Amino acid sequence: MSPKKPRNPEPTVVGRLVAAAQHALAAIDPDAPAEALPHLRTAQERLVTAIDEAMAAVVLADGATLRSAGLLAGLSENAVGPRLARTTLLAAYDTGSGRVTASGVERARYDVEEGRHRGSEAAATAPPMRFRARRTS
Repeated sequence: MSPKKPRNPEPTVVGRLVAAAQHALAAIDPDAPAEALPHLRTAQERLVTAIDEAMAAVVLADGATLRSAGLLAGLSENAVGPRLARTTLLAAYDTGSGRVTASGVERARYDVEEGRHRGSEAAATAPPMRFRARRTS
């Protein structure tokens, strides 16, 4: 059994997002579904962003591959890159096409080792990804 990592007393990005989701869920009245929907949507958005940030932390700090991080989150490998490009840890390593690749992760790991990591708070404020229909049929 490996020893547990010491807990950081300052909340992480993931911790703040989970707390925000919990706050939104606490505001729900289960007997008023119409009023609950906006709170449920807010909680969902925070949790999706928390998943993305946790995947970024797993690939950057724990050395996981894009594929293994995707498997942990229940996503395909192809879905991971665009989601990582929206995170505070890896947005600066976007290829320019809206995704982070394995080479971008390697560069970010190197920058962390050298003390030059480029985080991005702007990524945390970006709106969540949404489904867009290809056609109107």
